[in-house]
Amino acid sequence: LCPPGVLSLCCRPPSWDRAPRQPPGLLLAPCRAFSNNKIQVELDESSGVAMMKFKSPPVNSLSLDFLTEFSISLEKLENDRACRGVIITSAIPKIFSSGLDIMEMCGKNVEHYGEFWRAVQEMWLRLYGSNMVTVAAVNGSSPAGGCLIALSCDYRIMAENPKFSIGLNEAQLGIVAPFWFKDTFVNVVGHRIAESSLQLGSLHPAPEALKLGLVDELVPEEKLLEKASAVMAQWLALPDHARQLTKSMMRKAVLDRLVSHREEDIKYFINFISKESIQKSLRMYMEMLKKKKS
Repeated sequence: LCPPGVLSLCCRPPSWDRAPRQPPGLLLAPCRAFSNNKIQVELDESSGVAMMKFKSPPVNSLSLDFLTEFSISLEKLENDRACRGVIITSAIPKIFSSGLDIMEMCGKNVEHYGEFWRAVQEMWLRLYGSNMVTVAAVNGSSPAGGCLIALSCDYRIMAENPKFSIGLNEAQLGIVAPFWFKDTFVNVVGHRIAESSLQLGSLHPAPEALKLGLVDELVPEEKLLEKASAVMAQWLALPDHARQLTKSMMRKAVLDRLVSHREEDIKYFINFISKESIQKSLRMYMEMLKKKKS
């Protein structure tokens, strides 16, 4: 049996049995939508490519509701024989996702913390372990959990704007990035860059992110989706089964590590986030955000 939350080749009809498709263009009609409250999804059946847009104002925070809808959307696409790839972006200008919703981690009970963290795990397991081609079109800043979403995709394209930044900045909030955040980061940028960036809680401006290998390309913002579609076409030109098996081979050890320690990871998170020192740090951060807004 496949591990919870991970859809592998053994539990899904082989995609190489699907009819060959033309490379995706700019994702025009015919489209089939199944949007929900926080995420807009449109599947272009002629290309086999879905467009997923985050639309949870003001900053696409990864709340429990958002994470649940995200996982459901991924599951629907994964199980749809018409879909071979998904482009993930934001419908909100200047922000891809601000990361985990602080409100979900502050002043709640133990049961809520456990439910929330399981949803974070589920999102990552589905995205990192997806058989689909996943392209992140990062059209704004992407700290913490937003960065994790981008890191979990097969390819990352970011808007060429030095005001936009990306990184796992949990240390700035007094939070330690979990081992599976770290593993994903190391697999993209290498151990030394990940080590210094995680310890400092660095947010890297787009040009620096490209230099570090955190993103694969920078393009003008107005060209972002066009470029994402072109990259998707390049990836989908390969036989699905060869690409999927290679992806599984490269990522299986990291996925298996969380699956094997999932309950332990949840308990660690609950114990950590429940500490008064951490709660105090989160409250101070929330107060700082309120002052910025005012």
